Amino acid sequence: MSVTKAQYKKIALSFPGGNEKPSYGKPSFFIDKKFFTRWRDEENAIVLIVESIDERDMLLEADPKTFFITDHYRNYPSVLAYAAKIDTKTLRGMLERRWQKIVPKKRKASLEDPAAPAKKAGKPLTKR
Repeated sequence: MSVTKAQYKKIALSFPGGNEKPSYGKPSFFIDKKFFTRWRDEENAIVLIVESIDERDMLLEADPKTFFITDHYRNYPSVLAYAAKIDTKTLRGMLERRWQKIVPKKRKASLEDPAAPAKKAGKPLTKR
């Protein structure tokens, strides 16, 4: 059970709107313009944004070998996961929850009804 940097990148970019760009000088992943996740080389860990500090604290208590935080993240609903301890299924599930929360409504609607943007704009829908 572990996630390589290549697997992590592939998973992060598999979400609609996923793109890579720097955040505070570090390679990070975004969904359109909203921060999604990033890899921390310092600990070979993945930054994951969760619903609340309570959820983060529950993860820290339930699985301290996988999840941890640093002082920087203490006041944020974020948790770090050791890449060597998290599996791809858990990572994908946590990123899916984050994606659902931050994906723009227009993008989500176009995925649920692919013809919706084309109908509104009066243009044919093209695949990217």
